[in-house]
Amino acid sequence: MGVIVQKYGGTSIATPTLIKSVANRIVATRQAGHEVVVVVSAMGGHTDELVGLSREISPNPSPRELDMLMTAGERISMALLCMALIDRGFDAVSFTGSQAGIVTDAAHGKARILDIKATRIRASLESNKIAVVAGFQGVAPTSSDVTTLGRGGSDTTAVALAASLKADACEIYTDVDGIYTADPRRVATARKLSRVNYEEMLELAASGAKVLHVRAVEFARNYQVPVHVRSSFSQEQGTWVVQEDKSVEQAIIRGVAHDASEAKITLQRVPNRPSMAAKIFRALSDATINIDMIVQNVSSAGSTDVSFTVPESDLVQAESVISDVCREIDAPGYDVDPNIAKISIIGAGMKTHPGTAATMFEALGDKGINIEMISTSNIRISCIIASKDLDAALNAVHDQFALGTLGDTSLASGETLSEVSEGQLSRPSQDPASKKADKRGE
Repeated sequence: MGVIVQKYGGTSIATPTLIKSVANRIVATRQAGHEVVVVVSAMGGHTDELVGLSREISPNPSPRELDMLMTAGERISMALLCMALIDRGFDAVSFTGSQAGIVTDAAHGKARILDIKATRIRASLESNKIAVVAGFQGVAPTSSDVTTLGRGGSDTTAVALAASLKADACEIYTDVDGIYTADPRRVATARKLSRVNYEEMLELAASGAKVLHVRAVEFARNYQVPVHVRSSFSQEQGTWVVQEDKSVEQAIIRGVAHDASEAKITLQRVPNRPSMAAKIFRALSDATINIDMIVQNVSSAGSTDVSFTVPESDLVQAESVISDVCREIDAPGYDVDPNIAKISIIGAGMKTHPGTAATMFEALGDKGINIEMISTSNIRISCIIASKDLDAALNAVHDQFALGTLGDTSLASGETLSEVSEGQLSRPSQDPASKKADKRGE
């Protein structure tokens, strides 16, 4: 049987007891005949401790040194897990990101994978060893410095390695048992999905679903890697993220996602002249601030208001940039609203079902929830609302589309991991080790 890449998050390996339990799961996979590569995060809470230590030393730590510090957690995890595997009689060897051949650009704290040179991992598999890789990290070839991949980096490490090794599947083990139609902590009727296609998962992740990182899903889609999101605390099947099956009619709406971590900025009375929008958003781009939704009002008396959303974590920096921009373009000022939330519906089926947007807006309107901004794609509709209305909005939209009761495209009875990989899925022969990858950005 082929290669399986397994990724374990911090909650799955938070204690020595849990590390031993994970080792037993890995051994079971190996005994089933698979070659196994494991990617680990830092033990639960360890990364936050390291961040706290850095802030005690310096209010603005050097990005290079912060990356050196942050990669320590994953190195501890990989070594401890290898010890547990060796104690169980299985050869195991640990690799840092650089030893595993994960080549990145030089952007400390948010590096992107450029290449995978998995020579040492392949050699360890050929020697009948289990390879354990530190997630979240790589090396910049221009400086030989350690880099980190940012939030969700271990997911990205695992899927990129699975693509490079042409693995049968990438299993993402976490403290949840799959992907739900909505956050089950906020929507009591949320239902676990058996299967989601790559495009839907990309929109879910980009719209606030925290189970998988956007860049990990991009790798999976680009290299046709089947991803299985499942719990490390049970043996139950989770959710498969796979390519769309064209022979099956897609559900109109797959799920409802939300993001309460954004803020809205509105520039007042921007002169209605060419290049004004370019100046605003170029300045924000130069400050590496990501913009989500943008709305420009109808021009009146030669000026217009421009609203956009940014991550709340970037708000202070964004305000500094916008203050300078207002002076440059002769806009009188700006407003900030941190008390917003984004709610999104996602589903490939909406492309062929008119009226989906109206149905969503009616659900919100019936609850007296005002919509401040709207953004759409072929398979997503997003609305900005007041954060105080988020729970009511999620439940109203989830109920309106009957997501708690609709059927699901599920694995057939008895369908196995290998049948999923070998049936409808065929990955391209292109290997990220021979082609620059992950160029789509954050």
